[in-house]
Amino acid sequence: MRIALIPAFEPDLKLIHTARELRETGFEVVIVNDGSGSRYHGVFEEAAACGAVLSYSKNRGKGTVLKDGLRYIQQRYQPPYTVVTVDADGQHKTADAVRCCLEAEKQPEALILGSRRDDAGQVRVPLRSRFGNTLTRQIFRIRTGVSVYDTQTGLRAFSDRLVPPLLNIPGDRYEYEMNMLLVFADQKRPIVEISISKIYINGNETSHFDPVKDSIRIYKCILKVPDVVKFGLSSLIGFLTDYGTYAALVTMAGWMGAPALFAVTVSNILARVLSASVNFTINRKYVFRSTEKAAVSAFQYAILAAAILAGNTVLLNILVEEAGVSRYLARLVTELTFFTLSWIVQKWIIFKDKPSCSMKPGRYLPVCGKGEVE
Repeated sequence: MRIALIPAFEPDLKLIHTARELRETGFEVVIVNDGSGSRYHGVFEEAAACGAVLSYSKNRGKGTVLKDGLRYIQQRYQPPYTVVTVDADGQHKTADAVRCCLEAEKQPEALILGSRRDDAGQVRVPLRSRFGNTLTRQIFRIRTGVSVYDTQTGLRAFSDRLVPPLLNIPGDRYEYEMNMLLVFADQKRPIVEISISKIYINGNETSHFDPVKDSIRIYKCILKVPDVVKFGLSSLIGFLTDYGTYAALVTMAGWMGAPALFAVTVSNILARVLSASVNFTINRKYVFRSTEKAAVSAFQYAILAAAILAGNTVLLNILVEEAGVSRYLARLVTELTFFTLSWIVQKWIIFKDKPSCSMKPGRYLPVCGKGEVE
């Protein structure tokens, strides 16, 4: 059995043509409406004649809809089967989808990519696509040691054996497809490319790929920096903010003729509050990427900061006064100890990853070839 999975966001009539042609070729068709809105209801109504349509009320991203489409396929179809992902904008030929499936059936452990290779200039590739593909291809090869010509192709085929590992790959939007390649390359799983036709309709203007935001997401995946390194950089930024603010406020207070003790105390407090806010924001959004409510995390972070300040003072005094450790070495040991403690508490308690809101079995409601996602 062959199943075509089509993620669709604000599609035009090419979706209907694509779905119909795939159906007529023998594919089971699963379409996921990624929050396109009521304006596109008619398109999906007509496409539903060709297969199941699952719908989101809000846009969730290509990675999310691909994975939930795979979950739906897992629930509805019994192995063996082959899945091919096809874009909704008419830029993938049905014949190429068939060829990818044939290769996946021959190599059930491999991820098959429909690769849009150069064809002697017969098709004019939009500049942004050509530049993006070339840059990403080279960076991917340097990062993994694996050569993949078309890292951004949406035409991918694989057997039912690969569905479980694909569901465990992170990524909500376009970065999911890059993460897929990175995981397969890092785990030495086979990636096979077969040449397909290049089709760029109207300069690829219907693509919903954001050259800035989505490129950042993709390159962050390829050039991923370990969280502990980012945590260290965040701490360094916090220190520089603290020291810079303190120095500026003390200087300003001196110009204003404020008493020295008052200037130092107030400047230190304000600098700590600002640096803590900066450090908290960076850790929450960029280091641990927490989805917890900011108020809850901020309260926990404040308790941690207070505990670290108190613990830091106590340990430093013990090392110097009781253990006779050099005050310089004692400060180094103390800072390293509480840096590690802070990392552990923030990673596993304050900014701990929460389970995703992926749909559970039974939440798909297929009715007469159509389905709604609650």
